[in-house]
Amino acid sequence: MSKTILTTSSGAPISDDQNSLTAGARGPIVIQDWQLIEKLAHFNRERIPERVVHAKGSGAHGTFTLSKDLSDYTIADYLNGAGKQSDVFVRFSTVGGESGSADAERDPRGFAIKFYTQQGNHDIVGNNTPVFFLRDPIKFPDFIHTQKRNPATNCKDAEAVWDFWSLNPQAMHQVTILFSDRGVPLNYRHMNGYGSHTYSMWNSKGERFWVKWHFKTAQGIQCMTEEQSRKMCGIDPDHAQRDLFAAIADGNFPRWNVKIQIMPEADADSYKINPFDLTKVWSHSDYPLIDIGTLELNKNVDNYFAETEQSAFAPSNLVPGIGASPDKMLQARLFAYQDAHRYRIGANYNDLPVNYPRACGAANYQRAGAMAGTRCPFDQGVTNSALSSTNYGPNSKGGPAEDAAVAEPPLNISGTVDRHDHRADADDYSQAGDLYRIMSDDQKQQLVSNIAGALGGASKAVQARMLPHFDKCDPAYGQGIRDAMK
Repeated sequence: MSKTILTTSSGAPISDDQNSLTAGARGPIVIQDWQLIEKLAHFNRERIPERVVHAKGSGAHGTFTLSKDLSDYTIADYLNGAGKQSDVFVRFSTVGGESGSADAERDPRGFAIKFYTQQGNHDIVGNNTPVFFLRDPIKFPDFIHTQKRNPATNCKDAEAVWDFWSLNPQAMHQVTILFSDRGVPLNYRHMNGYGSHTYSMWNSKGERFWVKWHFKTAQGIQCMTEEQSRKMCGIDPDHAQRDLFAAIADGNFPRWNVKIQIMPEADADSYKINPFDLTKVWSHSDYPLIDIGTLELNKNVDNYFAETEQSAFAPSNLVPGIGASPDKMLQARLFAYQDAHRYRIGANYNDLPVNYPRACGAANYQRAGAMAGTRCPFDQGVTNSALSSTNYGPNSKGGPAEDAAVAEPPLNISGTVDRHDHRADADDYSQAGDLYRIMSDDQKQQLVSNIAGALGGASKAVQARMLPHFDKCDPAYGQGIRDAMK
């Protein structure tokens, strides 16, 4: 028998939770049954809008251990001092499907990390691929519309997918990865993660460096074939969620080796590709991977909704010593992600425990909005959570003030403000072709077979427009798809 008394959300004890208040034994329910109304009203609101993309995800807590001091490159506290540990929360996801979709779909995988540092939360919101389909964010809503359901039929639409790609060859590199033998990871533990974008770091001398983040699975890469993934979608649509939870519960903690590529700021002007183009990778021979630490997941969530579903990652969650870059896709995400969280969860979403900067607390003049005034259990001092009458700055009341020591060094920008055509003189084929050429015969066969099966769902006109793009990557690539389509 429980010794805990059942109460309403306001703490009032409940005498009977089994029977509604009615007018007589058979009579109608009366509106004064405020306990019933509270219960039904809360039930109606137990779901928040799902994410437009990355709707289905799995999350876990863990630690990041720094093995290499990076003080030569950044003033970021959590990257200074080998051996330093930071708590993290990681969310993996599929991209295009709804929250009830299958984990084994052929789809990029989201790979988002929240580092709880002494200078605030640092989020890296990436994927399991080092590139993306687009380099200009103005096309992102259009692209996602092609990955979602047709507005008339409410079914997935291969015609829309391939029609869009046939008119946007900037996607060729990512398309080649998506339909390769690595297009469907076995689970979340056996895949790499990438920051994908170019970020910046700056040190105490004010020197800036451009950086790419890589998270290499210590479990080894393992993937499914198209046939295996189709079967798994039917056998267990939640297989990756189940696998991650079980592994951590069994003490088989998954790990990733964290590496970065570093480019001096001045190199960007003369490098052979645009280093801020999200459809491109940097050559590892030009900028080798540098080992900096280990990411380990060692604690499952206690409540999926409170932690995984309400977790909110944003590329704009940056800390002193780490900044953005001229990457156009990143620039748009700096706004879009926070805006999505405010719509989906509420203006004070960062006060929720999973999003709160638990290592240092928060102090600003944002007071109003839904859930304002909630004290987060990680609060260590007087912050926004402590209701204060001062909601402006500067002030003479001892409120929080700026710290000039953490200012980012100036970035030189030149050129005209215009809608510059990102397609002009763009090389959309070389890196996709290079990837095709390093594949084994078996990998090439899987690639062309996977593409042929998917492209076969589009019209002949779209197929005719799409196939020449593969030819431009490598003639054998295009011919292989034609042979497979026969």
